[in-house]
Order: sequence, then C-alpha cells, then structure tokens
Amino acid sequence: MTDTMLKTPEPSSTPDVYDNPVDEAIAALKKRYPDTVVDDSRENYSGVVVNANNIVEVAEALRDDLGFNYLSSVTGVDLIEDNKLEVVYHAYNIEKGGGAVVLHVQVDRDNPIVPSLVPIFPGADFQEREAWDMFGIRFDGHPDLRRILTWDEFHGHPLRKDWREPFYEADAKPFGSRWPGGSVHRAEEQNIYGKNVQYPSGWVPTGGEYEVETNMYEGVTISRDATPGLKTDKVIVNMGPQHPSTHGVFRMVVTLDGETIMGLRPVMGYLHRNHEKIGERNTFIQNIPYTDRLDYISSMSNNHGYVLAIEKLMGAEVTERAEWIRILMVELTRVVNHLWALGFLLNDLGAMQTPMLYFYIERELVLDFFEAAAGSRMMCNYMRFGGVAYDLPDDVRGQPIMQFLHDLIYDRIPKALEQGDGLMTGNEILRNRSIGVGYLSAEDAIAYSAAGPVLRASGVPYDVRRAEPYSYYEHLDFDVAVRYNGDIYDRFLIRMDEMRQSLRILEQVLPHLKATEGAPIIGSKPQYALRMPAGGEAYGRVENPKGELGYYVTAKRRSSNPERYHVRAPSFINLTALEKMTVGHKVADSVAILGSIDIVLGEVDR
Repeated sequence: MTDTMLKTPEPSSTPDVYDNPVDEAIAALKKRYPDTVVDDSRENYSGVVVNANNIVEVAEALRDDLGFNYLSSVTGVDLIEDNKLEVVYHAYNIEKGGGAVVLHVQVDRDNPIVPSLVPIFPGADFQEREAWDMFGIRFDGHPDLRRILTWDEFHGHPLRKDWREPFYEADAKPFGSRWPGGSVHRAEEQNIYGKNVQYPSGWVPTGGEYEVETNMYEGVTISRDATPGLKTDKVIVNMGPQHPSTHGVFRMVVTLDGETIMGLRPVMGYLHRNHEKIGERNTFIQNIPYTDRLDYISSMSNNHGYVLAIEKLMGAEVTERAEWIRILMVELTRVVNHLWALGFLLNDLGAMQTPMLYFYIERELVLDFFEAAAGSRMMCNYMRFGGVAYDLPDDVRGQPIMQFLHDLIYDRIPKALEQGDGLMTGNEILRNRSIGVGYLSAEDAIAYSAAGPVLRASGVPYDVRRAEPYSYYEHLDFDVAVRYNGDIYDRFLIRMDEMRQSLRILEQVLPHLKATEGAPIIGSKPQYALRMPAGGEAYGRVENPKGELGYYVTAKRRSSNPERYHVRAPSFINLTALEKMTVGHKVADSVAILGSIDIVLGEVDR
C-alpha cells in the first residue's frame, strides 16, 4: 500500500452530501450568512431564523442561486410572550419539488418593520398586506401597503393576541359559560352597543369617518389622452361588490381609457369574519367544520389539508382504508369543483346557464354520495385526525355503494365530460373570447405565487401531489396536467384535463376500497378532547382544486387549541396576478379573466 493511498484527504475535498434540496439550501445559506442565518432552536420548529435586515439578500440568494423560486406562503405570527412579531416564509423549488425552505424573521413587537419581498417575489404582495392588516407588521418598501381584509380606518390589528373582538368571552374554548355549567347567554347582551361593533376609547363621530378608501384613487385623474385619433377620458369604474360577474362580494377598481383597462385593483374583505382568530379560539377538532366554509365548493379537500397539519403535530398514523377513502373524496371533490368552475366560466363568457346545466346532474350525483357518507352535501365535516368520521355507506339511491361508484367513475362522469367537450371546447365564441386573453407567462405565474390550474395552464407542471406527495399519491399512476399558452382557453382545457386525471386516479382507488372493506377507518379511539403531546409547528398542504391549500399551525405542549392557525388560501393568492392578466384588455374580458381564475370568496376573505 503506497503513501499516496494512506494520505488523509483534506476536509474541503469531500463535498457535503445532503438527502434533499432543502437541507442543501439551508446549509448553503448558513455558510454564506453565518451571522444572520441560524437554526431555529425552538422544539419541533423547522427552517432557519434570519435577521430582518438581511432577509432581502437571503431571499435573492434562495431564488437565484439555490433554485427556490416559488414563495408559496407568508405568515404573520404574534409571539406576545417574547414581545416579538414573526414572519414565516415557505419557499419551494419548482423544478426539483420536495419540501419548503422555511425562513423565520422576528422583530420587536412595538416597532415591527420587515423589508418587503415584493420586488423579489411579487406573490408576496397581498400576503404582506394581510400581515400588515392583521398584525401591524410594516413591510418597508412595499409598493402599496394598505389594509386588505378590513377597511382603512379599522382600529387595531385583529390577529394580535391582545386584540379582543366585541363578543370576547375567553381566549380559548370550551368557554366557561358553555361547559360544564351550561349557563349560556346571548353575546349581544354583554356588549354595550348590543351588536357586533366596538369603538376606540374616546372616539366621537365627526362625519369625516365616511371618507374611506381615498388612497385607493390617489394618482388617478380624469384627463385627455395625448395620442392622436379618438379622444377618450381616463375614468375609474367600480365593478362590484354587488355584481354577479364578480362571483360574490368582490370589487375591482378599474381604470379605463375608453373600454381598455389601464389598471385594476382588487378589493376584498367584504366577507371577512376573522376565520383565523376563530380558529385560535377553537379546540383542534372544532376547526374541522370551519374549514368546510372556506372554499365551500371543496369542503372535503379543505378538511384534508387541515387534518394533515394536525397529524404532523400529533405524530398520528392514518389507517390504510382511511387513506383510500380520503383520496376518493378529494378527487371527486376536484371533479365537482371543476364542473362548476367551467359552468360559471362559460356563463361569464355569455353562454348563460346552459353549459352549467349540462354538468349539473353528475355533480349532483357526487353530492348525493357525499350526503350519504358524511350527512351533508357541501359542509361535509368528514375528515378526522388519524382517519375519517364514517365508513362508506352501504348504498346510495338504493344502489350498492361499490356499484354506484363504479357507474359514476367509469360511465356517468366520462360521458358528461365527453359531451361537454364536444359541445363547448371547439365553440367559436369560446375560442374567440378566450384564446390569447388573460395571458400569464410561466415566469410570471411562478413569480406571482400562482397555484393550481392557473399555474399549470401557464406551462409549469407543478402539482403538490407529485412535488411533495401525501396520503398514498406516490403509489398512484397519473400525469400532471399542463398547458402552455397561459390564457383563458388553456385554463378551461386544463380543468378538463385534470378531471380526466382524477378519474384515472379514482379507477385505481376502487380496488383498494374493495380490498379493505371492514378495515378500521381511524387510527385510534377518536380524540374529542385532544391535547397536543408536544409543541411545535406544522405546515400541511394539499393540491386543492383551486391550487395549493396550506395550513400553518403552531401549538404549545399539552395545549387544546392552536397557538397560531393560518390558511394559505389559493383563491386569495391567485388574485395577486389579476391585474397582470387584465391590463390592456377590454372591460368584458376582465369578467372572463376573473372567471378563469376560479375563486370562492369564503376562501378569499376568510
């Protein structure tokens, strides 16, 4: 043996080997920024803590050098016991898939200033505004830092731990008035005004308080266009909130030059009910029916994302049969959602109610099944920690359950899709109104944090079921549907493609349901008075019909309630790119572009 062979190699000559891109990226950040990027030392927390002054350069390095170019979620957190506010970022690698690089930025609660990441990740726009609105975190350099879910003159920041609603009774349920004594009272009776309202101490109405949203219109004036030809005025038009084309109480402040859209600002929050504050008051299990009411078209899928997050915190196992039932429910939900989305989109394009009715019967059959299984057609409240609430019913409409599902998956839904495809996909009006309209490039779709069909219709084949599989999706054979033109027409087609892939998945699920008949549907005895065995954080995300739905949940050890409960709502974040898709088009096009995003206001406003 020679001396060369016995020579000990230099430490630098052995490259570090990492199991996944997340570990590699975190190691690279800590090496590049040793004084400002450190491990999060809290028990069961992931990612790194970043100094607020360096978050911009760290985010740039993460995007440009390490490939984590998709900022999915921005979450505000009140660490009141430490007198700090925290911003939590989840960034993903679109190309490689896998988990998130999680960045935590903590600032003084009395002067919370964090540099804005909007110049690097435009998709942070609405999410930073939400954190400002709910927590009072000021994002330095944000191009339009205004409230987004409450109104301009709202007093306080509702998700701070020391903010109390007019009907405040206690920090966490169960409330003492309900249990164990049962001395229930009407909350209005305890409020000096007798209604859901409170005013700042010493406030006296002057009349000026009705001048709201004045900064919405700043910088926009009525003026003549200097270009030659037809002279038109630039004017502002409010579309909504009471308008059928906005799919609910949603408003678009549109700046027009004639019929051409020059600018568009989405205005939301009319349906805001502080869902996350309610979620932090609730016990863990009480939140399940509240998730039904986010995207109320897709309640099964909403349940799924939430129970995944809590199961991560609990370390709970899910039984095999329950996993197959969950996939059955969420893929049927995807079909139900897309049938309705396409029906409404075609209605927005002028086809009135006819296309919707062609898809109606099969959607109703799926809802019949949901009602038989869960007891409700829309607010299903079906998933449980470690499983599901009930096994499949014996029959639906007098037909044995497996025969009903077989007919639905192999016959009824495929025929409905084939009929809709034949009647609508090649329709001349549909093609003329949608091809090339509402364009969003692949680069912009990623930058604006678009998710689901909006992202994949722009040529980005990213699907959480493939990128970071959950349940049993890694065992299933299906393709990630993708289209490449990024317009309304491709968003129509991508949903047709996805329904066919869902049927492909469901065909593989049926044999497993038959093979596991009689097996347990929940991992252990149902836990109605759950206490978290260990503290920490968890992020549960699923590929909902509208895109990535994520739940960020933190809890203290032995707690019965979430310490922080945040919803990464795809309907809300997908609206960030609405102006980008709309500018340069006509007023009538804006209605169709909004319809092609497919939003539900219960999820937008929360």
